[in-house]
Amino acid sequence: MRPSDLGDAELKRWRDIRTSHRDLANPFLAPEFTLGVGRFRDTVRVAVVENGSGVAAFFPYERGPLGTGRPVGAGLTDLQGLVAPPGLHLNARALLRACGLGVWDFDHLLAHQPAFAPFHRARRSEPVMDLSGGFAAFEDGLRRGAPKTHKTIRYKERKLGRDVGDVTYAFSSASAADLDRLMGWKSGQYHRTGRTDRFARPWIVALVRHFHETGFGVLSVLSAGGEPVSMHFGLRDGHVMAGWFPAYDTRFGRYSPGMIGHLRLAEGCAAHGVTEIAMGRGGKEFKEGFKGREIPIAEGRVARVTAAAGLHWARTAPLNRARGAVLDHPALYRCADQVLRTYARLRPGAGGRRDGGGGRAS
Repeated sequence: MRPSDLGDAELKRWRDIRTSHRDLANPFLAPEFTLGVGRFRDTVRVAVVENGSGVAAFFPYERGPLGTGRPVGAGLTDLQGLVAPPGLHLNARALLRACGLGVWDFDHLLAHQPAFAPFHRARRSEPVMDLSGGFAAFEDGLRRGAPKTHKTIRYKERKLGRDVGDVTYAFSSASAADLDRLMGWKSGQYHRTGRTDRFARPWIVALVRHFHETGFGVLSVLSAGGEPVSMHFGLRDGHVMAGWFPAYDTRFGRYSPGMIGHLRLAEGCAAHGVTEIAMGRGGKEFKEGFKGREIPIAEGRVARVTAAAGLHWARTAPLNRARGAVLDHPALYRCADQVLRTYARLRPGAGGRRDGGGGRAS
């Protein structure tokens, strides 16, 4: 069914199931995320799985041409899968058949779910900041585990204050102007690094604004001398924050405002009842110092024997293998990142744009 067709009882059951495993608490697996994307994407569906005693699981997905399927908001999500109790065994191909899908690709799937385990092509992990002991305990752990990182952040924060003005932090800004500024910085960063500009797609801009207005999204702002220098827009559901769109003003790049913002985000989250921040998969070495645990994730595909599934495989498999090799080897990742940056500088119209930095290397 369409997400908007889910009734109150079904939404309650969805939320209840999410309490059965700590990783299901991630905001990307909340009904609010699927409902939000469904407002702007007509392709979003939710399969409701029932057994003799009622609803057993939910399977949110997007349906593409010729029965090709993908996770809801693919390319924007850091966690995907069934909303189901641990150990629930389903026949994945039968699930796809019931959904009218010939194939379903995933790249951030909860690796512990048995239904999709036979279809994993690669396994990785998503780092998570653990704030359950409070910010002081978290910072102490960072100081001991990554002393150079901690010392550098605090030094640059003091220098930013001396050079620019008092450093302040707002955990949650309701300002639409601040949000527009962040999206502008992020678009600039995408162009500067040769990535696809997420905010060139109107539906993504509308989705982010929707989450900001409803409070499912939290916009945090780091300022110096009264001027924003770094921001982060994340999704919050209960005690878990999912990092989503961090960015900074490159005029202040020498102060590493993104790293200062991450430490201030941890402090702000701890003060507002958030005990975990999921940081997203790979790409940034500093995440190693921040992480307290990891969520095992997998990428792969489930396919039935259909002509459309075969065509989809032929079109996507080589690219997926190449991307996986880059993600698994830091030297290749750095080389690919440099190639994209060089391409961004050389392509027509690349000069003269004020941009932002920070964030995921998608």
